[in-house]
Amino acid sequence: MGIFLLLFIVMPIVEMAILIKVGAVIGALNTIGLVLLTAVIGAALLRHQGLATLLKANQRLNSGELPAKEVAEGLILAVGGALLLTPGFVTDTVGFLCLLPGTRHWLASQALKRMVVATGRAQSFQFTAGQRSPFGAGDPFGRPASSDDDVIEGEYQNEGNPNADKGADRLEKK
Repeated sequence: MGIFLLLFIVMPIVEMAILIKVGAVIGALNTIGLVLLTAVIGAALLRHQGLATLLKANQRLNSGELPAKEVAEGLILAVGGALLLTPGFVTDTVGFLCLLPGTRHWLASQALKRMVVATGRAQSFQFTAGQRSPFGAGDPFGRPASSDDDVIEGEYQNEGNPNADKGADRLEKK
């Protein structure tokens, strides 16, 4: 609860106080212009850094690796972009830090140290009605179809409509 109090109550008050002080020194229009300028520069930097991170993630996926660091960096970029669009100098400073490659890499590595990335094989079940799989001979995960599949047969009744016909279906378990 403490972090949310800080983010949603204290931070806007700090931002307003800084904006008022800067406005008193350089003028209200110049302050507004400076806030807009940081948003424009931040959007351009976000576009450039986001595209570079997306390309790195795509390269890692193509080589069969898990792009965990790139995903973490993408989340940090999204947070940084949102902070840059929020009016204020403190949020702009934190947003720019999120967009700079050095601090973004460090933040991503710190986040990944606290996370566990798990990979595994998923189980798939395929309902058949005499048609071929759109994925070819195997299942969607690249496993070949085996000839000794377990077949479960049963009857069902639509409980929402007690007058519905009973039917028999086949469920192939892979």
